[in-house]
Amino acid sequence: MLTSLGRFLRKLRIDRGEILKDMADKLEVSVSFLSAVENGKKRMPTAWNGRICSLYELNEGQKDEFTKVIADTEKTIELDFSGASASRRELAVSFARKFSDIDDTQLEEIQKILKRR
Repeated sequence: MLTSLGRFLRKLRIDRGEILKDMADKLEVSVSFLSAVENGKKRMPTAWNGRICSLYELNEGQKDEFTKVIADTEKTIELDFSGASASRRELAVSFARKFSDIDDTQLEEIQKILKRR
């Protein structure tokens, strides 16, 4: 079954006149791996986010949509704490533990903070 991420990737390459093999070649993966990502059978590598944005010169609207479809398909998130301070690690773990308790108001506040960059 095609995921929202798969639909985004498929539309992206069709709009540019590419076939699955073209995108797979650009991402340096096999056609079968890219197809599995589109169909939700494999997880999209984290590095693809920036790579696809760069390769396909996505505008801000496309980048926002891409971020949303990635979030829509992710069931788990892996964090790399190498080089992170103890306080940053503690914050991430605390957030993960309280994640299901966050109400809509708190969620909006957190999103506003994160969007300020």
